[in-house]
Amino acid sequence: MLDWLLDPLQYEFVRNAIAIGMIVGVICPVVGSYLIVLRMSLLGDVIAHAVMPGLAIANALRIDLSIGAFISGMCSTFVIAWIRQQSRVRVDAAMTLTFSTFFGLGIALISLLKTQLDLEGFLFGDILNVTQGDLLHGVIVAVILLVLIKLHYKELLFYTFDPLGAEAAGLPTTWIHYSLMAGVTLAIVTSLKVVGVIMAIAMLVGPAITAYLLVKELHMMMLVGAGLGVLAAIGGMYSSFYWDLPSGAAIALVIFGLFLMALLFSPSQGILTRPRPKATRPRSGKVAESAAPKPTADLD
Repeated sequence: MLDWLLDPLQYEFVRNAIAIGMIVGVICPVVGSYLIVLRMSLLGDVIAHAVMPGLAIANALRIDLSIGAFISGMCSTFVIAWIRQQSRVRVDAAMTLTFSTFFGLGIALISLLKTQLDLEGFLFGDILNVTQGDLLHGVIVAVILLVLIKLHYKELLFYTFDPLGAEAAGLPTTWIHYSLMAGVTLAIVTSLKVVGVIMAIAMLVGPAITAYLLVKELHMMMLVGAGLGVLAAIGGMYSSFYWDLPSGAAIALVIFGLFLMALLFSPSQGILTRPRPKATRPRSGKVAESAAPKPTADLD
């Protein structure tokens, strides 16, 4: 068993891949927890695809791709907010329109600018070619994000659960919203460079919603989500090494496996383990309405 665990670690590319996977596994579920509570999990998908125009322009101008991706991702959040402020269009429709528009613009720019952007690498990443520079960049981003979230946790908590109450209390909700969007965009851009769009989205949403099934408080959801993200990264890399699977796909499948286990066996919300309501038999012989399950108040 020990040899089974240690053999992959003899290779530097495996050690680097596990390390960056653990970093992504921490930062993505932490920021993703806020999107889940805000019921805006689709926003992660939107930003992950909306970075395409920035990548194309940055590649054409020969500047750091992360800078172009971050600016483009933030522009997509401004467009969504502008559509919501100027119309009665629902947020999910605004996100879908922005998603398709930015992705189409990115494809058009790649063709017009004749850039050499690797679309396959954009979608699936290249976690096995992570460099020491990528690891250092990931660590710096993770430290910045976690410190800022720690310092402003109370304000973010208030805003995510009650935006109108936070505004009435005098909190700068606009600033908080765009700061949160900047954090989400930064986490996605950091993930895209090494793991691609598919795994970035999986890491952003999967561990967070799995933790949502297991705990009832936001800070616990973030901690458990980060732990599940790390577990998925390690499990996916070992699965990839021993069964010759694509690394990103293996990690995504492990994330779904963890979610499925929580969905079935969560102590409070598991399909097989949640408490069954006791049916009462009123005089009329029908099941009383009071016996019907009621939604929980926490994180809902």
